Amino acid sequence: MSKERRATLPMRSPRPWHGMTPAVWFRLLAANRFAVSPSRIPTAFSISIFTWLNLALSWISEAIYGRRARQTALARPPLFVLGHWRTGTTLVHELLVQDPQFIFPTTYDCMAPRHFLFSGRFVPKWFGWLLPKTRPMDDMAVGFDRPQEDEFALMILGAGSPYLEWGFPNSGSRTRYLTLHDIPPNERQHWRWAMDWFMRRLNLKTPGARIVVKSPAHTARVKTLLDLYPDARFVHIVRDPHVVIPSAIRTWMRMTDAVSLQIRRDRPLDDHIFDMFERMYESFERDRALIPEANFYELRYEDLIADPLGQLEAMYSRLGLGDFETVRPAVQKYLDGVKNYRTNRYDHDPDLAAKIHTRCASYLDRYGYNSATAGQRSRD
Repeated sequence: MSKERRATLPMRSPRPWHGMTPAVWFRLLAANRFAVSPSRIPTAFSISIFTWLNLALSWISEAIYGRRARQTALARPPLFVLGHWRTGTTLVHELLVQDPQFIFPTTYDCMAPRHFLFSGRFVPKWFGWLLPKTRPMDDMAVGFDRPQEDEFALMILGAGSPYLEWGFPNSGSRTRYLTLHDIPPNERQHWRWAMDWFMRRLNLKTPGARIVVKSPAHTARVKTLLDLYPDARFVHIVRDPHVVIPSAIRTWMRMTDAVSLQIRRDRPLDDHIFDMFERMYESFERDRALIPEANFYELRYEDLIADPLGQLEAMYSRLGLGDFETVRPAVQKYLDGVKNYRTNRYDHDPDLAAKIHTRCASYLDRYGYNSATAGQRSRD
């Protein structure tokens, strides 16, 4: 892959860490020995100020909604969108949320999980201009009201996440937070608490609706998710690793450069991305059998792009999500709006392709990606 310029966000744009409370923020700093790069000290200072505002807002929000959230169970099992980074999970999520039967975590919900039920009434309207127009890793639109990964909310609530690496990229890997298998029991319990806490408050946005969330990291957590939500539905999307891996490497670099509190050292990320890929699918392939067949739908990105309406209709039928015809016009309207979106392209790297052939061999075989798909491999 050719070397590209580092991604940046405008100074005014909030970073994920701006949503933390003081206890979570200062614990994160201490765990990384306060190793903030000099040029990022103003950002760290602003985060420190915002944590106290988050704490005050969380007290207000919990005073209003906390008791009801604790006493109100999810009316319908949630739906989880699974798949490695850059496989098309965002597209699946965006298509599903065109259906008003679903509620979903927005960018603001995930950036302010402690108090979004209260502050979400006014902050997104007043401060939406702070966000960039597109994501750092691609040209997909950004907005406080857009669907977002609940992984950010869990991390801001103090749960372990691979995304902690984006804040402190020189402090070591957080890959152990993918499967949750190799972490202390107290950290595992806190992760479960954070998931339940956030989902219960999402449920109050539209009581009785089904929550649909997506996080690539959840692909490695099927057993934990089933422990929490035994009748949950799962959609799993796959894509040619010859596209996924280089795109994931680029995403990791660009997100790190955009939101980190350290200047990232220039070092190859290939092995780190492969390690996460292998851990993710070792866990997923072991646990997928735990999902009842009627609660699981699997699709290929290439098939979704070729026939999005057909794939959505089949998904609705398999998972018992209702009559797809009622939502077909809304999905078609969304598709018409993004038809001019262009995916990124990458130069073919023979060395990286050889690594993919070796380290993603079981995935390539299981999901039917081989030399026949080579013509699609330059596209992200």
